Amino acid sequence: MSNEEQFEKIRTAPGFIAALDQSGGSTPKALGLYGISPDAWSNDEEMFTIVHEMRTRIMTSPAFDGDRILGAILFENTMDREVEGQPTAAYLWNVKHVVPFLKVDKGLAVEADGVQVMKPMPDLDALLEKAKMAGIFGTKMRSVIKQSNEKGIRAVVDQQFDIGRHIAAAGLVPIIEPEVDIHCPDKAAAEDILHDAIIEHLNSLEPDEIVMLKLTLPEKDNLYADCVAQPTVARVVALSGGYSRKEANDRLSRQNGMVASFSRALSEGLSAQQSDEAFNATLDSSIASIAAASAT
Repeated sequence: MSNEEQFEKIRTAPGFIAALDQSGGSTPKALGLYGISPDAWSNDEEMFTIVHEMRTRIMTSPAFDGDRILGAILFENTMDREVEGQPTAAYLWNVKHVVPFLKVDKGLAVEADGVQVMKPMPDLDALLEKAKMAGIFGTKMRSVIKQSNEKGIRAVVDQQFDIGRHIAAAGLVPIIEPEVDIHCPDKAAAEDILHDAIIEHLNSLEPDEIVMLKLTLPEKDNLYADCVAQPTVARVVALSGGYSRKEANDRLSRQNGMVASFSRALSEGLSAQQSDEAFNATLDSSIASIAAASAT
């Protein structure tokens, strides 16, 4: 059964997770970095078609392979489309042996207590059902911590685990992502509070409530080593959070057992104007560097 094979791959295989899930708000920026300006589309549908072409080019590249890439996080619009005649999630697993994940959050609420919790997700159950039908293995949802504020950080973690348990009960593996903004004025202190709140929640999980964690690369190396060691944690992955690929890789290489889940740092240097040869070579070199930093 592919689900057990996928679980085993996520838990134990070398490599990293590709984050291809920029959604409505961040798509124009992602396309801009890729060399496509906003005059290339006149509505959201056209914009999403263009971004799907970009993601398809990444996913179908010979550099994008299951030997170095464990999984890929998709935006719902990407899940609903096809790659080379197959639904995207099916293509990823059947052709590339890459485990598909789906971003399920609806964006961030306004900042309060130094954090942004997630907006309500009234249609979550229907989306989880749809994701399972599409062959999705797990989900991802993001909150952001901007200040070292214990009340705010605990609100973020409580919400993440509450919804995470709901997702696990639906038969999917949630990636819990309480991002600490890299510009947080007291980032190390915020990370200490976050770490303690995460450990409390992990200790209360049942053995069959399996989660993943996606965390900002910390100021204190191996801060999350005890999370990596937790039996209910399938994998701890790192977000690049606005660090350059070089800095993200440098920081990641010092975190034992953590692997990358990079978005911008993965696509850094790629452009629509590149020939396939140049595009594939650039992507190959990015993937190689991120896989090496993940292998520590």
